[in-house]
Order: sequence, then structure tokens, then C-alpha cells
Amino acid sequence: MRLVRHVLDGATRPGAVLPGPDAPDDDRLLDLAPVVPGHDVVDLLRDPTLLDQARSAAATVDPATLPLLADARLAPPVVPGAILCIGHNYTGHLGIGVPDEDRPTGPNVFVKTPNTLSGPHDAVVIPAASNAVDYEGEIAVVIGRRAHRVPLAEAEACIGGLTLFDDVSARDWQQRTSQWTLGKCADGFGQLGPAVVTADEALPLTGRELTVERDGVVTAHASTDQMVFSPAFLVHHLSQVMTLEPGDVIATGTPAKTAAVAATHVPMRHGDAVTISVTGLGSLTTTFVDDVPPSTATPTSGGPL
Repeated sequence: MRLVRHVLDGATRPGAVLPGPDAPDDDRLLDLAPVVPGHDVVDLLRDPTLLDQARSAAATVDPATLPLLADARLAPPVVPGAILCIGHNYTGHLGIGVPDEDRPTGPNVFVKTPNTLSGPHDAVVIPAASNAVDYEGEIAVVIGRRAHRVPLAEAEACIGGLTLFDDVSARDWQQRTSQWTLGKCADGFGQLGPAVVTADEALPLTGRELTVERDGVVTAHASTDQMVFSPAFLVHHLSQVMTLEPGDVIATGTPAKTAAVAATHVPMRHGDAVTISVTGLGSLTTTFVDDVPPSTATPTSGGPL
């Protein structure tokens, strides 16, 4: 099942994405607020009873009667308490054909702060202070069950679903110190969505193709079989030292850019668009815009809903 959070009459509500009569390009939106009143997407991921209610509602509705998903405004599908990111988690980033003895024994982990969260319809602002904004297309794990010191054999059961993530980075700020925090944590630098695909459909994460395009040109491509550390291992590993709560997000890393793209890479510019696509998980497009000086900025309602 594909779950989203959508904005209706100023309120953020849970929803389900259903294929319309003219699928595959005719997705429809089922508002789940009347089905599971008072609950959000995270509640559905951690409570099988609520998720079954949503599935029953989806099975009995005629998608042709539902509004188009394209006409809805989507918020991030979850609002995580923690956003944990993994670096160099594809063999292409380590070097093709890396001998087993040269592979890392544990993942390279960093965090993104809550201000980075943005939704699938939010443009990402290029900070005036950076001249080297970059993108990273990733698959994100959404925790569905509290995980504390979870054995590897039980870790996959803690995953509620998978979604997509753009780990936007200011490379100039990232490279100024040994700590990546400021380069990774500008406002809006963690675009998430559009939908969480529930674990029963999203797992196991094998044989799927991850493709990243910048303005229509493929810049990175890999199979999930090239992942060094699986989603289950990441949940297991991280839970040994920190408790993962439902709704928390683990961004599983990006494949390296192709050699030709890396050699000619230029920082993101106003109007550039990056699309992340994964087999069975959909696609997420990030549009970049220039910063606006505070004195001329149009007032907004704040951050992501």
C-alpha cells in the first residue's frame, strides 16, 4: 500500500494512493482521515489493525470516483524524530570489485536535523552562502516498530515501509571541517516522499533499480543489490546504540555519479530539477530555486506540514 500525507482545507491528513482507471499514469487519492479518524501515517505503519482498516477502505472504493493525486498538495509522508543517513553504501562509491577485506565493517552514519525536512512539492532553496549545492538520490527506510538492540534476524520486522529521499548537500560547507553537519543541514535539505510503500510491498529490497536524473540526463544508476549494508542490517546496527521510534527515517545512501557526470558536474542552479526513481517505489522530483533576501521574501506559513 502507498501512504501519503496530503493537505486539505489547511489540515494535513493521511491518504492512500490507488491506481486509476487509466493506470499507470492516473493515480488517485483516497482520503483516509474518515477511515482512521485522529490517526496519521505513522500510526498506520505501527498498528496492523489500522492498516487493515485502510486496506479494506481501499479495496471497496471505485478509484474512478476519487480525485487525482496530481491535484493534491503532498506533505512529507512522515515527520521523523530522527533522520539518519548512510554514506558510501553502494559498491560504486567504494569502487567496483572491492575485495571483501577492503569493505567497511560498519556503515558511515551522519544525521540531518529536523529543519532539513521538506515535502515532495516543496522547492529546495539554494542558500546564498553556498556555491556548491549538490544532490543525492536515496531510498529511505521508515521505522514502523520501536527498535532497541534488535537482533539482525528481527530487524526487518521493524521496518514500516520505504520511501525516497534527496540528501541535498552544500559541498563547500561540508568540506570545511571534518564534521559534515553544516553542509548537510541547511533548511529544506532533506526532501522526503512522495509516498511510503508499506513493507509487505517494498521488501525485500532486492533487484530494484535506482535511477537519478538531472534535467532529464541520467547521472547515477545502480541496483539495490549493490548495497553494502541492507535496510535490515542498518536497523539492527543503529538500534544497538540508539532507540529507533516509529516514523524515524534511515536514508540508505546514494550510488556514485557516473564518471562522465562527475567529471563535468556543476553545482545546482535556479530551476534545475533532479528526479529519483526506484522500481516499485515511484519517483521524487526536487526543484531548486535561488535564495530570496529576507527583505523581499513573501511571507509563508513556515516549514513543511
